[in-house]
Amino acid sequence: MDISLILNPVIVSVILLCVLCVRKVNVLLSLIIAAIAAGVLAYFPVDKIITEHWSFSEIVRQFFNVPYADIMNTFVSGMGGNSETALSYILLGTFAVAMMHTGLTKVLANKISAVVCDRKYVLIGILTLLAVFSQNLIPVHIAFIPILVPPLLGLMNKLKIDRRAIACALAFGLETPYIVVPAGFGLIFQSLIRDNLIQNGLDVGKNDVVNSVWILGIGMFLGLLVALFITFRKPREYQVTPLTEIKDTDDTTFTKKHAITLFAAFVTFVTQLATKSLPLGAIAGLTIIFGTGVIKHDKTDKMIDEGVGLMGYIAFVMLIAAGYAMVLKSTGSIDSLIQGITPFMHGSKFIAATLMLLIGLFVTMGIGTSFGTIPILAVLFVPICQSAGISVPATIVVMAAAAALGDAGSPASDTTLGPTAGLNADGQHNHIHDTCIPTFWHFNIPLIIFALIAVIVF
Repeated sequence: MDISLILNPVIVSVILLCVLCVRKVNVLLSLIIAAIAAGVLAYFPVDKIITEHWSFSEIVRQFFNVPYADIMNTFVSGMGGNSETALSYILLGTFAVAMMHTGLTKVLANKISAVVCDRKYVLIGILTLLAVFSQNLIPVHIAFIPILVPPLLGLMNKLKIDRRAIACALAFGLETPYIVVPAGFGLIFQSLIRDNLIQNGLDVGKNDVVNSVWILGIGMFLGLLVALFITFRKPREYQVTPLTEIKDTDDTTFTKKHAITLFAAFVTFVTQLATKSLPLGAIAGLTIIFGTGVIKHDKTDKMIDEGVGLMGYIAFVMLIAAGYAMVLKSTGSIDSLIQGITPFMHGSKFIAATLMLLIGLFVTMGIGTSFGTIPILAVLFVPICQSAGISVPATIVVMAAAAALGDAGSPASDTTLGPTAGLNADGQHNHIHDTCIPTFWHFNIPLIIFALIAVIVF
């Protein structure tokens, strides 16, 4: 195998990112280190050093010739790619904190508790449905998780639910609907696939995407069943903290301020849909909450501080992930990776699809966004699929799976960051070991298997 393929910056940097995260290095630092490593490898001729047996002095000279300033400038400039998303998370975090301070989340949590009683799978089902609705029916994405999940942690502890099962349920609800259902974020995702395939010369009809990707939904659902009823079915104990302590004296009366807060949430939703801007929606909701006096004006600074504390970390991770993606794109590493694996396909549809799916896994694991992966992969995936004789429906499935692979499991994906933000509110849920690794195994493996089935059957 060509050593330049093994040392491709995408492969090396993503493996480095995963190793650092598993070794409990902070995700932010891991992303920055992986981005620098990708940039250095793109300019540092490691393959030539090995094959041509360069002297130590020449290696040192090459090392200092790497344009580190250009790499960091590219990284910083690329961070703006997720600036709106980051701002949205901070403002929605502030809105979530405001809802908690009004007591509405406690009321909602108690209502859910009354419905759940001692049936843990009813609770898991409710949270899964809420995650599904957050993608399509009420497209607020992960914003509901830090609002609703922390008040339910006490109930989860009482029922001895393994939070890794909840993480898988939330990830399923956050990812599967946008792959399968052509509404909300799903409409955006499927439109991106169709438009990019058409732009690269593939004749894709209006309904071809939705008529093809259902098979991936089946795979994801089977992965969820395995997580809930096999892998994480056993009870798990968690420590009781002030946050998770269940008190019978909690006041759960629905009051006027709760009604105003619900109205603010409705206005946030409507404004978001009308303006197609999450930040504007959050601002509209906050204006109602503070403007009506539900929360006093002198508490504004405190609300924003707590909102930044709640969602600011996720916002910064998304910014860093965008910078990392820009470094990978600017170095041409993704193109060279795809071109490097082409000779190994040998005209086989199965081998070609497998290699393309692995590329999608590496790319999305690194940049943390399936939506941003589509334009990167479509340019070279279309000619590869056509040359390998893969049908249009199978090409659509491979493209969708390759883009979605890694979204569950990536340390920098909001599909994993969102569940962790809610489940780790009391500090007892590790982002990598309790969210990323479980979701990686239970959803990426089914996506690969069912995409390959589509290549054979479609």
